[in-house]
Amino acid sequence: MKISIITTLYILLSFTGCEKEATSKAPVKIYKITVDLNSNLQEMDGFGASDAWRCQFVGKNWPLEKREKIADLLFSKELDANGNPKGIGLAIWRFYLGAGSMEQGADSKIWDEWRRSECFLNADGTYDWTKQEGQKWFLDAAKKRGVEKFLAFSISAPVNYTKNQKAYNPCGISLNIKPEYLDDYADFMVNTLDHFKSAGIPFDYLSPLNEPQWNWTANTDGWAGQEGTPAKNADFKNLCKLLSDKISEKGLNTKVVVAEAGNLTYLYSKADTLRGNQTEAFFSNSSPYYLGGLANVAPVMGGHSYFTVWPLSTLKDTRVALNNKIKAVNPSLKYWQTEYCPLEGANTDIDGGWNRDLTMRTALYISRIIHSDITDGNASSWQWWTALTRFDYKDGLIYLDNGDNGLRDGSKSDYCKNDGFIRDSKLLWSLGNYSLFVRPGMRRVKETTDFASIPDAGLLVSSFKDEATKKLVVVIINNSSSNKNISIETLGGAVENGELKMYETSYESNLASKGVLKQSKIQVLSKSVVSLVGTYK
Repeated sequence: MKISIITTLYILLSFTGCEKEATSKAPVKIYKITVDLNSNLQEMDGFGASDAWRCQFVGKNWPLEKREKIADLLFSKELDANGNPKGIGLAIWRFYLGAGSMEQGADSKIWDEWRRSECFLNADGTYDWTKQEGQKWFLDAAKKRGVEKFLAFSISAPVNYTKNQKAYNPCGISLNIKPEYLDDYADFMVNTLDHFKSAGIPFDYLSPLNEPQWNWTANTDGWAGQEGTPAKNADFKNLCKLLSDKISEKGLNTKVVVAEAGNLTYLYSKADTLRGNQTEAFFSNSSPYYLGGLANVAPVMGGHSYFTVWPLSTLKDTRVALNNKIKAVNPSLKYWQTEYCPLEGANTDIDGGWNRDLTMRTALYISRIIHSDITDGNASSWQWWTALTRFDYKDGLIYLDNGDNGLRDGSKSDYCKNDGFIRDSKLLWSLGNYSLFVRPGMRRVKETTDFASIPDAGLLVSSFKDEATKKLVVVIINNSSSNKNISIETLGGAVENGELKMYETSYESNLASKGVLKQSKIQVLSKSVVSLVGTYK
């Protein structure tokens, strides 16, 4: 009997050992990426975000230590003692030129104080440069931390120039301005640019009109949600002509960026003949609204990715159509995605814009949009809507609250107005996988993979190089439910020592350094975004 038991145990252990041995020898799936360093796609102009509207209170009222912390998260390119990034190193900072609804108070008929803004221009035509103190604090903080590019944007003329003396539109689809003040509006913007240049912060770009396809009128109760004005393509031409001339007269280097379309389809579609098909309208030399001949208009089409990201076929098809239109009109024209946060309703990947989410779920959702804008639309720049938020909405990179870390009462004006808690999000850090490493002047290059035809691979890849420094950056999104083993090869140049530094944003890490890896032995965690950085010869 004892012999029988021993024999049985021996047999069982033998089979178990064989099974383990067989398992250990099972081939591990390696997903191969080949980066072609000889290929040159679009030049990158950088990643950014805007200061509207929350920076006006935070930058003015919050304790200095907390302001510095927020500025580090947004702008810093430094590493800590462990090699982890202190921030996401935004390259573009968007500064909002207010129209003066803040000074009007409740008479502005903009219901939320946090969506009103001061204006540098007084009613008597003089300027008060002490205004917008909080926004200027962040502007200076961005400059000190090495932000390369600054963009000023306006969404309404100063209230004393508008038809209704308000910063929202009374009716119609034309620019809300009295015709006799159009020249003064251009002067206001250019004088502001000139002031900041003298103060040491020259603006590289000016966006004079925002989402012209929306009418920006008040609700049925007579209250508006924010400053804003519609504009027809003809309005763009008239205003941009004035701006270009005045920029030259001042000797500024600022370039005007159009058209901040409220939806990408307006850049290539004739859905609205007066406010649509804007790529042809502004950059086809046969168009009556042609702006390409103006000295200070940038060869850029700016648009917003709202309402074009779901389903996934729409995400891709919209951007391919836009890229095809731009190539057909002017191959040297660039596309910038200049504003986005989730406004769409719930779908299988996200529960819509409402309910703030600091997790990888929203981060992965947005990362896929960034990837498509860059690879399908050939975007040279990608810019998030607003850097800070105190609302229960997915519209911020950094969230502010009173310590509840849950429900927030954004209807109260004093909520987080003078102090509060800072919550970084996985979205902040996943954007950093692009913004910190893909710097202005770098070029996207082609890559091929052996998993392009595998629908459930869950991997998205984009690659970039710096021709001057020989820096290589590969960004990988793993949206699948399993870890993936990756091998990266290069054509046209060998990776130095065959090694890449890895930075990971995942449920466990915030753009954390994962050390130096061999390019043939890289593991990308499930539900993560990673940046692989090296040097090529």
